[in-house]
Order: sequence, then C-alpha cells, then structure tokens
Amino acid sequence: MTVQARWRKSSYSGGDEGECVEVADLNGHVGVRDSKNPDAGHLTLTRRDFAALLTRLAQRTA
Repeated sequence: MTVQARWRKSSYSGGDEGECVEVADLNGHVGVRDSKNPDAGHLTLTRRDFAALLTRLAQRTA
C-alpha cells in the first residue's frame, strides 16, 4: 500500500510572492519541494539535516 505524502505550504510563503516551498513528512524524513512546480520532484532530508537547514536559513535572514 502506497501512502500519499501530505504536502503543506510554508507559513512564510505568501500569496503572490513567487518563492513558495512545501514540506511533507516522509516516514522519518522531510520532503521539500517547489509549490509552483510539484511534479518536478522534491529534496529528501533527514530530520536532523532539515533542522540544520532551517537554522542556517534563519541565520542568513537575521
């Protein structure tokens, strides 16, 4: 049985801003994809690497 991933848009993605990402729980990993082009595929990260990515991005915007 294949389970469909539940993709959700980032809370930082606004209405018409154009830079939107979606994330999904992928059985212990995190999927990240472009919400404007979901059929292009996604990046799969471990939860630890996803947390590190978020930390790094937060540092860049601070």
